[in-house]
Amino acid sequence: MKVVTFRKLVWDFYENQGRDDLPWRKTQDPYAIYISEMMLQQTQTARVIEKYESWLDHFPTFEAAAETNTKEILKQWQGLGYNRRALYIKETCKTVVEKYDGTLPRAESELLSLPGIGPYTAGAIQAFAHNLPVVFVETNIRSVFIHHFFAEEEDVSDERIKERVHGTLPEKKIRDWYWALMDYGNWLKREVGNLNRRAKSYQRQSKFAGSNRQLRSLLTQFILAHEPVKRAHLQAEFAELVSTHERMKPIEVNLKELKKEGFLIEEAKLIKTSH
Repeated sequence: MKVVTFRKLVWDFYENQGRDDLPWRKTQDPYAIYISEMMLQQTQTARVIEKYESWLDHFPTFEAAAETNTKEILKQWQGLGYNRRALYIKETCKTVVEKYDGTLPRAESELLSLPGIGPYTAGAIQAFAHNLPVVFVETNIRSVFIHHFFAEEEDVSDERIKERVHGTLPEKKIRDWYWALMDYGNWLKREVGNLNRRAKSYQRQSKFAGSNRQLRSLLTQFILAHEPVKRAHLQAEFAELVSTHERMKPIEVNLKELKKEGFLIEEAKLIKTSH
C-alpha cells in the first residue's frame, strides 16, 4: 500500500470514528499523560477513565504524588491491577522532583531510566505531551501495520513494524496521528480479530481469576483495609482460596515478595503497607 493511500485511510477513519471522550487526550500536561500511560498498561480503557480522574484529583502533580505515602497511593490504584505500577509512579515522581526539579524529562534515555517506563511509554510521552516525531509500537498500532503491510506473514517482528511506522509518520500532528492509529487498530481488532497473534512479540496473557496476581491483589486490599495485620490472620483468611487454586503461591511466599518489592513492611510481627 502506498504511504499516501495509507495515511488517507487512517485520517479518514479518525475523522469519522475517532474517540474524543478520553480525558488524557484533552491535555498536554506531561504529568497527566504519564499517569494515563502507566494506568493503561495492560488495563482496559473503560476501567482507567474513572481511576485517572480520581487520581489527578488526589495527586494533581509530581510533587503531590511524591509526598504522599504508599498506603494512599495503593488505595487510589485499587481496581487497576499490577500494583507494582503504583509504586513505580511514586518512585518516578520522587525522582522527577529531586533530580529534574518537578519537570518530566523529554529525552528518551532519561525517560527510560525512570522506574516502570519502557520504550512504548517513553515514546507515548514524547508524542502526546510534546508532539515529537518519535517511533513506537503498541498492540493497536501493531494490528494496523500487520493488517496493511504484513497481511500474509507470520512472526512479524516489532523492528520491521517500526520501519513501517517511521516510513508513514506525517510531518505534523504527530499526537493526532498516533491517536488515529490506535483508534483504527482498536476497531480492526473488533472487526477482523486479534492480528497480534501474527506478531513475533505475541504472548497470551494468563487469566486473572485463580492466578497469583489475583491473590496478590486480594492480599494488598485486605491489608490496606485492616492494617496492621497478623500473619496468622492472613493465613486463616486466604488458606481455602490458596488450597483450591494451584497457580497461587503460598501466603508466606507472597508476603516475602511484597516486602521485597516495597509494598509491605513488618514491625513487631504485624504487617502493614510501607510508608
